[in-house]
Amino acid sequence: MKTVLITGCSSGYGLEAARHFHAQGWNVIATMRTPREDVLPRSERLRVLPLDVTEPDSIAAALAASGPIDVLVNNAGIGLFGAFEATPMATVREIFETNTFGMMAMTQAVLPQFRARRSGVIVNVTSSAVLAPMPLVAAYTASKTAIEGFTGSLAHELAAFNASVKLVEPGYGPTTSFTSSSGNRMDGLIPDAYAPFAQQVFAAFTQPAAVTTEADVAAAVWQAANNKTGQLRFPAGADAVALAQAS
Repeated sequence: MKTVLITGCSSGYGLEAARHFHAQGWNVIATMRTPREDVLPRSERLRVLPLDVTEPDSIAAALAASGPIDVLVNNAGIGLFGAFEATPMATVREIFETNTFGMMAMTQAVLPQFRARRSGVIVNVTSSAVLAPMPLVAAYTASKTAIEGFTGSLAHELAAFNASVKLVEPGYGPTTSFTSSSGNRMDGLIPDAYAPFAQQVFAAFTQPAAVTTEADVAAAVWQAANNKTGQLRFPAGADAVALAQAS
């Protein structure tokens, strides 16, 4: 029976992925900054652990409590909408700390066991923003695009040890907490000069041609974790699939 550790499981993609892997018979370690037992089924095969991917001690404690794992799903992340001109660099760095450096830190922390065991899969969840430029998410897109390059390079290193790393690229998920996860970081990020443009952008988001659901992403993460073909990228959701085919 395999074990998966998933970051960012309090809601959205991470929560649905934890449910999906559990339903498939896996042992699941669902991590979140503030553990909530009530969002997942009670099971001997499911554990909820605290984890803040921006804190090295938290990463070490979570992995020590987890024991050996077969798959790491780097899902934890925070969103951000706003004009880049109005975005403080402190906010940009905060986005990178979680979305980019936190993901890298988790990856680095599990590599010794994967290398020694000569097996293991890492699944990095990015965004369809890496597939086509989108407005008002420049800093967020940069944080996710960095992971795309990182993952492509790392795949070559891990192949030497029979381990692998994959990318899951979700489309636009209106039912997720992308905006709410931004918190007060978005305050003041749409100055008056950008308001007319922002209104057009937000209007387009209210009438998307296709969207991505949590179930779409959970299925793509499952597929990536079990794929043996060497495929690197797995777009998730009808809109992401269309963007990937067009790019």
